Amino acid sequence: MQKTFKFFSSILLLLLFLLLIIIPLDSERQLLLGCALVILTFFIGIFKGKKIQLTMILISLLCTSRYIWWRATTTLYFDSYIELILGSLLFIAELYSLAILLFGYIQTCWPLKRTIEPLPRDTTLWPTVDLFIPTYNESIDIVKDTVLAAQCIEYPKDKLKIFILDDGKREEFRQFAEGVNVGYITRPDNNHAKAGNLNHALTKTQGELICIFDCDHVATRVFLQATVGAFLVDDKLALIQTPHHFYSKDPFERNLKAAKRAPHEGSLFYGPVQQGNDNWNAAFFCGSCAVIRRRALAETNGFAVETVTEDAHTALKLQRKGWNTAFLAIPLSAGLATERLTLHINQRIRWARGMTQIFRVDNPMLGRGLSFTQRICYLNAMLHFQYGLPRATFLLSPLVFILFDLNIISSSAALIFSYALPHLITSNYVNSKLVGNYRYSFWGEIYETVMAFHLILPTLMSLISPKLGKFNVTDKGDLTDKNYFDHTAVRPLIVVALLLVLGISMALTKWAIGMYSYIDNGVIIINLMWGVYSLLIVLASIAVAKETKQLRRTTRVSAILPVTVYFSDESQIETHSVDLSMNGVRLNYPFKHNPTQEYVTQISIGVGKEKALIPIQKTWIDGAYLRMEFAHLTDNIRRDVVRVVLTRADAWLSSQHVADKTLRAFADVLQCAIGLFIIRKDKESPNNSIILSTPNKEQQHA
Repeated sequence: MQKTFKFFSSILLLLLFLLLIIIPLDSERQLLLGCALVILTFFIGIFKGKKIQLTMILISLLCTSRYIWWRATTTLYFDSYIELILGSLLFIAELYSLAILLFGYIQTCWPLKRTIEPLPRDTTLWPTVDLFIPTYNESIDIVKDTVLAAQCIEYPKDKLKIFILDDGKREEFRQFAEGVNVGYITRPDNNHAKAGNLNHALTKTQGELICIFDCDHVATRVFLQATVGAFLVDDKLALIQTPHHFYSKDPFERNLKAAKRAPHEGSLFYGPVQQGNDNWNAAFFCGSCAVIRRRALAETNGFAVETVTEDAHTALKLQRKGWNTAFLAIPLSAGLATERLTLHINQRIRWARGMTQIFRVDNPMLGRGLSFTQRICYLNAMLHFQYGLPRATFLLSPLVFILFDLNIISSSAALIFSYALPHLITSNYVNSKLVGNYRYSFWGEIYETVMAFHLILPTLMSLISPKLGKFNVTDKGDLTDKNYFDHTAVRPLIVVALLLVLGISMALTKWAIGMYSYIDNGVIIINLMWGVYSLLIVLASIAVAKETKQLRRTTRVSAILPVTVYFSDESQIETHSVDLSMNGVRLNYPFKHNPTQEYVTQISIGVGKEKALIPIQKTWIDGAYLRMEFAHLTDNIRRDVVRVVLTRADAWLSSQHVADKTLRAFADVLQCAIGLFIIRKDKESPNNSIILSTPNKEQQHA
C-alpha cells in the first residue's frame, strides 16, 4: 500500500512539474514567477543538505525548461531562409545546453566520497602488482623520476614489479632500466599506440593487478597501500582511478594571473564529476594513476584499441561486462601539465575525437550491460566534447542582429528578458553551489571558448568517419626563452573579437543617429549586452595565448623541509627549504652565518631515515634566500631526492579552494580581458645576487 502511494505521488508531482513548465504567461506574470523562483533559490541556498541541493536543482530545471518550452512554442517564426537556418542553429545549441545541464545534475547531484580500504596486516594476502610506465618519445629525465618514484612505493618487493614499456626502442632507456633493476619491454611494432603497448606488456607479465602511470606522473609512497585494499573488499572491482594532479602550471595558470587563484581546469572532473560517476558505478579510467584487475582485462581482450581514447573506452567495456569501477578522490601522484597552449589544444582535440569515436563505435545508449545512470554518465562525457559548435553559435549569434538586422528570436525584449533571466541566474547559481569549490563562475566558458573553433571539424569528422585520425603523444617538458604571443592558437578568436568590436561599434552608431527607430530599444540593449559579454569572454580567452618565458627544465615544488648546509670549512647551518626541483633548491638563509672564501659542498634534506645527501655545484645569496644548483646526481642519489621531494604521502594534499564568488570571478575574467592589452616584459635575472665560491672540478670530484 505504501509503495502504491509513493508511486502515484511521484506521478502526480511529475505531472505538476510538467504543468508548471508548459503553462503560458505574459511577460509581467512570467517576470513575477521568475523573480519568485530566483529569490526562493537564493534563500534555500543559504542552507546545506542533500534535500536542499535537490530542491535547487528542480527549481533550476523548472526555469530552464520553461525557457526552452517558450522558445520552442512561440519564438521559432522566421521571415527568411537565412533566419530559419541561423535561428534553428541557435535553438539547437540551447537544446544541447539543456541536455548538458540535466545530465550534469544527474551526474554530480550525489557524489560518493570514497575512503581508503586498508590492506590486511598479513602481507602474504596482498596481491601481486605489475606497474607499467609506457613511453614513446619523452625525455629520459622525465621518465627517470617516474621510475625512481615507483621504486619508492611501500609495497612488498617480491609482489611489485616495475616495467618501462618503451615504444621508442631507445638504448639509453634499456641501459637505465638495467642500471636501476627494473623491467624493460619493447615490441616489434607500434600498432594501436599506447593501448597496443599496454596489451603487449600484458602478455609478458603475470601480476594480479596492473598499475599504470604515464611517464611524467610520479607516485607517492602510499599509492598502492591506498588503492589495492579496495580489490580485496570487492571481488568484482575492475578499476580504481585516482586524480590526475599536476605540479606544473598549465597554460591558463602560467599565462593568466587570475587563473592562479581559480581551481585547476581539471578539478571539476577529478572532483564532483568522477565522484558522481562513482556513485552510479560509472567511474572512468583516465589512462594513468590507476590500478586495474588483470582478470577483468582478460574479459575485454585487454585495453580497447578501436579509438584514440583507450582509457574511457576500456572502462566502458569493463562496465558492459558487469565489472565495478571506483574513484578515490585523493591525489596520490602528480604529473606535468601541458606547458604551451598549442599542446593543450592538441591534447583536447585527441580527447574530443576519441570520445566522439566511442559514441559512434560503442554508443553507451545502445547494447547491453549498462544501467540507465551509467549510460547517462558516459553519454554526458561524450556529448560534452561536442561543445565546439554550440559555443561558437552563442558567441556569434548577437552579430546576426547587430551586423545584418536579422531576427533569430521572434519575440519582444520583455518576454526574452522575463524567460531567459531566471533560467540564466538559477542555472549559474545552482552550479556554483554544487561545484563552486572546483570550478568558478565564467571560467568554464573561457576553457570552452579557447577550444571551441578547434573542436568543430575534428568532432564532426569523427561523427562521420570514426576511423579518421591517429593517436598523438602530448609533449611535456618544452622550454621557451622569451615571452611571445601564440596568435596561431587563437586566430579564430581574434577574428571573432574584431567582428564583435565592429558590430558593437556599428550598433551604437546606428542607435545614436536614429537608424534603429523601427526596433524596440529593449531588443537593441539585449543584443548589445550579449555582444559585450561575448567580447569579454573572447578577449579573456585570447589572453591565454600570451605565453610566458619558460627556462627552467625542471619544475619547482613548494616544500618546507629541514635542511642542513655543509661548507668546505666543515661548518654547517640548519635551515629549511622554500621550494626545490630536481636541479636545485631555494633555502631560507639565516644571516648569522657569513661565508667568505668557503663554499657549500653538500646539503642534507629531509627528516629521520627519509633524508637525501645532495652534492652542490653552485651557490648564491639572493636577498633573504640561499639558492643552490645541484651537481650531477647519480641514480641512487636522484632516487633519494625523489623520495624526499616527490613521493611524500602528503606531498600533494593541498587545501581546497574557497567557495565560488560570482562577482569576484567576473572581476577576474575582466582582469584577464584587460591583461590582453598590457605588454609583458621579459624579467631579467636579478643583478644583486652574491655568488659564493664554488668548488673546482677536482674538489667536486673529491
